[in-house]
Amino acid sequence: MEKKHAWNTGYWLLAALAVLWAQDLWQAAARVEPVPLTEIPIGYVGVVVSYVGREHLDVSGDGFTHGDLVERGRKGVWVEPLLPGKHPINTRVMKVELVPTTNIVLNWAQRTEAHHYDERLSSILVRSKDGFSFSLDVSQIIHIGMKNAPRVISRVGSMQNLVDHVLQPTVGNYFRNSAQQVTVLEFLSARSSRQREAFDNIRKAVEAYDVECIDTLIGDIVPPAELMKTQTDRKIAEELERTYEVQREAQVKRQALERETAVANMQGEVVRAEQTVRISQQTALSAAETARGEANATRIRAEGQAQAVRLNGEAEGDAVRAIGAARADAYRQGMDAVGAGGYTAIQLATILGEHNVKLVPEIAVSGDGGGGLVNAMIARMLSGSSVEGGPRS
Repeated sequence: MEKKHAWNTGYWLLAALAVLWAQDLWQAAARVEPVPLTEIPIGYVGVVVSYVGREHLDVSGDGFTHGDLVERGRKGVWVEPLLPGKHPINTRVMKVELVPTTNIVLNWAQRTEAHHYDERLSSILVRSKDGFSFSLDVSQIIHIGMKNAPRVISRVGSMQNLVDHVLQPTVGNYFRNSAQQVTVLEFLSARSSRQREAFDNIRKAVEAYDVECIDTLIGDIVPPAELMKTQTDRKIAEELERTYEVQREAQVKRQALERETAVANMQGEVVRAEQTVRISQQTALSAAETARGEANATRIRAEGQAQAVRLNGEAEGDAVRAIGAARADAYRQGMDAVGAGGYTAIQLATILGEHNVKLVPEIAVSGDGGGGLVNAMIARMLSGSSVEGGPRS
């Protein structure tokens, strides 16, 4: 009886313990713990990674070979991200990765953006073709589309992994490789073309990760100090030479200005001299015209006088010819009337009478026609000559 009683007591103890354990299990299963709503800010989407749910079934397709995407409610990375807003997500069994859908700026420099994805990035140290080492700052602008956000998270796990494991080696190695192809000075002088080439190459590289490259910008370049000193000295020498050339041109222009100023100051005298020359020219032209006029007048007067003389001569000649013709005609008529000898004697008598020569009574004239009269006149003339001149031998 005692053994049976002990067994019953132990049985009931075990039964009581079982009941208590079942009550604890029921309370634990029925307990509800409140969880705050998951907020997705504007400019972001939330990629859900679920650790529980229905059977895993990949819907990414054969082209996406770097991860799996599942529908909502299944276990894995959901193919549809959460849009901005608040969502009831059990963060005990799910994780939400925030992916910015605006442009993201990553700086390989000393500064850091507010998102802090680039806080572990620094200036890129490169080596040029001529063996110089120098650093440069780079800014990379990227964009992740809303539909591509789950693919990015499925492939790299998080945005920080994208920066650290994809963008940092891609951008750094590109600039290290490109710098080895040129010298430092060539890199500095062809900065814009280097920037375009970097953008093209980095854009093709990150497209494979479903990331869009917006732009690649080269910031400060810190070349070797010793190289820049030689370049600075050379530039200073060139600038000094250019300065001397500018000063020389300024002196030449100043001389020209002074020359023009002197010419301008003498302009009054020049004008007076020009006016004097013009007056002298006009005076000479006036004198020439006056002389030409006087010569023409003299020529006209001489021509008039010559014409008058010629006309007078012609008139006198005509008169003489007329008189001679009249006399000749009278002679002819006289000779016809009294004969040649008688008419000659008459003419002689007329001439002697005009000269007051006495013919009678000193000389007697015989009546033998004209011959006696002529002889008498000759005798008279001879006797007169003898008287006046004396006896002749």
